[in-house]
Amino acid sequence: MRLLPLLLLLLAGAGARASDDPFLSGAANHSYNIDCGGVADFTSAFGRRWLADRFFSAGGAAGMVAEPHRFPQPQERTLRFFPPSSAGKSSCYSLPLPPGRYYLRLFSVYDNYDSKLRTPSFDVSAAATLVLSFRSPWPEPAARYGAYSDLIFPSATEPASDLCFYSLSTDAPAVASIEVSPVHPLAYDGATTGADLVLVNYGRVTCGNSLFGPGFTRDADAFSRVWQADVDFRNNDLSYDAITAGGRKVFGSNQPPNYFPTKLYESAVTTGGDAANEIEYLMPVDTRLSYMVWLHFAEIDAGIGSPGQRVFDVVLAGENVTRIDIFKQVGGFTAFKWTYIVKNLTSSTLSVRLVPVVGRPILCGLENYAMVPLEMRTVPSQVAAMKALKESLKIPARMGWNGDPCAPRAWDAWEGVTCHRGDKGLVITQLDLASQGLKGYITDEISHLKDLVSLNLSYNSLTGSLPPGLGQPSLVSLDISSNEFTGSIPGTIGSSKLQTALLNNNQLDGQVPERLYSIGVHGGVIDLSGNKGLCGVPTLPACALFWEKGGLNKTGKIALGASFGFVLLVILIVVYILCIRRGPYDYDFDFPQDLTSISAISAKRNRYQRAKSVMLAEMEAHNPDGFYTNGSPH
Repeated sequence: MRLLPLLLLLLAGAGARASDDPFLSGAANHSYNIDCGGVADFTSAFGRRWLADRFFSAGGAAGMVAEPHRFPQPQERTLRFFPPSSAGKSSCYSLPLPPGRYYLRLFSVYDNYDSKLRTPSFDVSAAATLVLSFRSPWPEPAARYGAYSDLIFPSATEPASDLCFYSLSTDAPAVASIEVSPVHPLAYDGATTGADLVLVNYGRVTCGNSLFGPGFTRDADAFSRVWQADVDFRNNDLSYDAITAGGRKVFGSNQPPNYFPTKLYESAVTTGGDAANEIEYLMPVDTRLSYMVWLHFAEIDAGIGSPGQRVFDVVLAGENVTRIDIFKQVGGFTAFKWTYIVKNLTSSTLSVRLVPVVGRPILCGLENYAMVPLEMRTVPSQVAAMKALKESLKIPARMGWNGDPCAPRAWDAWEGVTCHRGDKGLVITQLDLASQGLKGYITDEISHLKDLVSLNLSYNSLTGSLPPGLGQPSLVSLDISSNEFTGSIPGTIGSSKLQTALLNNNQLDGQVPERLYSIGVHGGVIDLSGNKGLCGVPTLPACALFWEKGGLNKTGKIALGASFGFVLLVILIVVYILCIRRGPYDYDFDFPQDLTSISAISAKRNRYQRAKSVMLAEMEAHNPDGFYTNGSPH
């Protein structure tokens, strides 16, 4: 896929009304205008709110075009670029979009921002599907002034949809602005194309008029589409005349679901010179793709007042596909839309011809969209698991773990990741992250990688315990050697398919599970050396009497339970002796119910005096020499 036809930013003007602009930023309607590389929010001269740069992956940097005075709008002067040395091959903007259909517009610019005098080569994906390709060298106007590209795509992932940029060679992808807004679910034949296709704009022109659209003129467009002048797409070997509605109102425009603007139908081209001449537009395309063509008509010639006065054939890619009589279809001064899908083109140019039958043909506008099938994505549960691993393993930005781990298939998968096609999508089959300087831990979310065959995390600085989820039944090779893992080996590790298990040079302890050790017995490879705390299998020390598989065995648990019961019994006996069983002369230390009650105090005193008398009598009986009271002998 080559660099798509791009809308050059050459004009500036007053803005469209805010009420007509679907791109007003904010989470409420999930519309965002992002000034890539910008550091502050602002409102443009056209009343559009722009957001400072956000939602981007790590490793990139902000830049500024070399000659900002050539760019009339602030969002065109700044950019974000992603050097693969720091950001990896794949970098993304993760846009918070719920499921639905969205209109996306990008502004790409180079203007020698990096002083290298070389435009970069990179790809762009939306919905995990390759949609745009930039190849160096760019056309000079695009490199110097920048260019717009737009498309309609479905977002089916939550909580974010990724717009990703993939570096080719060592080039740094760059983007200056991103605009995204929801569109009507039925827009552009959404009932047919919504769920399975991305529609990439390969040309949107207004016939007999100059460029117009929000952000460039005062004219409104509900989707913020910009309509290019048609002169660059005409077959210049033919003669054309421009006509207008002459100020008369054109009905039937600006209607859902497509909201085509009224201005589009207020001008048109027809043939000049000989009435037998035809209209032809030559639209650049890529081969092997199908295209959705939209033709826009309105009978704006007051001299046509009945059916049959203007009839012409539509010929697409050399095939006569329909015959049009505008007045017969809708009458005069009324918008009429017609669409057709051209399949499996083999030429790099799509010819759109209007051949006269009666009178001269007429055309108000033309749109051409490449129908790009959605690519197969990674199974959602495995995407979630990989993102959890990215966090727990502390994957560095330079590895480019952004977007979908496996898609688009034309790109390499995430660094260290191998993918294959599964029954329900792409699946991860291999992770090779040896010697990457990782310092995190293994999350138990790894259990969702149910197709994982090989896992190599050796020679890192990973810590923590081994999660039970590490024992996937699909796993054939496991190498987590030379890390800093602690704790016992989960009993889940050791499936019937596991043939290699390298756990050496860690800080593991406890008894080795029998199913894991049996790998070596049955001809596999197992290495547990360098773990001083492991025990219980040949070549390793015997485990303690009550120790098994990293914890107490059944005998140990019984002994522990018996010990606990004995201690509890002793405690109960002591409590009984000290606190419950009382002699006949025990003091009564009950706190009085009413300290102000004379009777209560008297009763306490009488009880104390009786106890004291008994004690004195007993002491006198056992002491022949008498006793002392208040220092006086008796």
